[in-house]
Amino acid sequence: MARRRERRSSATEDSERRKKRDDSKSHDGQVGEPNSDRRLITIFVVFFIVIPVVSMIVYKVKFAHRLIQTESSSIRQKGIIKTDIHFQEILTEHSKSSDNSSNRHYDYPVLAYITPWNSKGYDIAKIFNSKFTHLSPVWYDLKSQGSGLVLEGRHNADKGWIQELRSRGNAMILPRVVLEAIPGELLRKKKLRKKAIDLIVAECKEMEYDGVVLESWSRWAAYGVLHDPEMRKMSLQFVKQLGDALHSTSSPRNEHMQFMYVIGPPRSEKLQMYDFGPEDLQFLKDSVDGFSLMTYDFSNSQNPGPNAPLKWIDLTLKLLLGSSDNIDSNLARKVLLGLNFYGNDFSISGDSGGGGAITGRDYLALLQKHKPTFHWDKESGEHLFMYRDDKNIKHAVFYPTLMSILLRLENARLWGIGISIWEIGQGLDYFFELL
Repeated sequence: MARRRERRSSATEDSERRKKRDDSKSHDGQVGEPNSDRRLITIFVVFFIVIPVVSMIVYKVKFAHRLIQTESSSIRQKGIIKTDIHFQEILTEHSKSSDNSSNRHYDYPVLAYITPWNSKGYDIAKIFNSKFTHLSPVWYDLKSQGSGLVLEGRHNADKGWIQELRSRGNAMILPRVVLEAIPGELLRKKKLRKKAIDLIVAECKEMEYDGVVLESWSRWAAYGVLHDPEMRKMSLQFVKQLGDALHSTSSPRNEHMQFMYVIGPPRSEKLQMYDFGPEDLQFLKDSVDGFSLMTYDFSNSQNPGPNAPLKWIDLTLKLLLGSSDNIDSNLARKVLLGLNFYGNDFSISGDSGGGGAITGRDYLALLQKHKPTFHWDKESGEHLFMYRDDKNIKHAVFYPTLMSILLRLENARLWGIGISIWEIGQGLDYFFELL
């Protein structure tokens, strides 16, 4: 782009120099007619100024979606999104962001979670508000209480923060509700199901939320509910009824409230009874606005490794949506690929494995102390490094980097799906430049 502007400026200067030269010659009576000079000047203006300007406008309009990728934030122009990264680059650049924090580089939905135990997420949500389409503060639990139900968590709600968010951008506020009520009782009893739905919808109306994110599938799987075909059917029916109830209720800024549902990834190539599969997706697609797919935590302390290998992500999406070449684009857009903004620090020597999740603050402290060498795992599409702690125990650290995040954002674009981030208080500031 800069080169085009330079060429246009050069052409303009040449035109002006020629005009002055031709004018001086004409005044001296040495060359041509004034009308001829004017025609020459007009030709130069048309060919060297007007046409390039018009061409540039047409190009920008026609290829705007491509320009999003090239004319993006400064983070993409610094040359630090790469596989051969150095720890000092991260320490130097992680807290920097461009003056314009509102430009979005993708047009798909972006849901971001915020947790009360990582208060930095509240500030990130305000600073980069326009990067997100949906924000989900982790505030509520629906629990059994005697023979009834209670919705806990309003004490977490911050109306002032919500008002400030809405003054800064258009991201919708959908707090998360975890369904911890005893599923055998809740799903079997029609009155309890209605009570649960009424409690959630009433809270949304009173607190002026834009909807909710519900997490229940993993709880039901842990209770063994989803192994029973009849109970599994009632589970899906409950989710559908809640979505329909929210869709029939207006929100402060939309005709109806929105409903996101959290689903886990299958753990094998063959779907099990307790897995959320393509038929479930089809059944709920008209009642659910987005499916927050938890494509992270692939590895653990007993089996150290990458957090979300790319091949595993693609396998999960293929199980849910079919081939990326032949999918329902409207349905695919409702799937939100889980993207972790936290990492893991695994112990890989000694008698037994150990370790666990780390946030950006922990990660930066490790870089500062150990000055490690990074390795790029091409198979998983993730960076890692090793270090030994004060007890000489060897550790392997997997934490997101600009390159690993960009690969997943681009993968989501290719599949035609959105993303959901767990969670923004655990990431580094410059991650958000990529969104």
